[in-house]
Amino acid sequence: MSEQVKERVDEGAQQIQQKASEAKVKTREQLRQQVDFRSTQAGEQMAKTGSALRQTAQQLRGDQQEQPARILEGVAERTDRLGHYLTETDGDRMLRDVERMARQRPWLVAGGGALLGFLAARFTKASSSRRYEAEGGAYRRPAPELTGGGASGIA
Repeated sequence: MSEQVKERVDEGAQQIQQKASEAKVKTREQLRQQVDFRSTQAGEQMAKTGSALRQTAQQLRGDQQEQPARILEGVAERTDRLGHYLTETDGDRMLRDVERMARQRPWLVAGGGALLGFLAARFTKASSSRRYEAEGGAYRRPAPELTGGGASGIA
């Protein structure tokens, strides 16, 4: 009888392993689809930004400001290239590109991580300050009638 129990346990373990593997594949596919969708959206937004930068450069040229116009056109060109990359590239290729860049330039990845950490800290501090100000700008103590202290609490 213990042999039957062992077989059933083994079958159960195999089923659990199979379900976990299927869930992993499904999750990976959903993540890939989200990355593809979001990167395409970002790429389209970058194309719009590049177009706006070009229009601004043309206006600057019309105002006889050649140097700022050239700088903006350079930024617009880089923005367009990034937008095209984000629109045309799938999530798997992006991941491979990021991994390759991390191997070739680890200092860049470390610097980017430090920058993101700094920005996250600033964002957290700014949102904390806003919440503090929204609550009246000072720590509020409980009302005396709620704590049993104060003049109204004395009999």
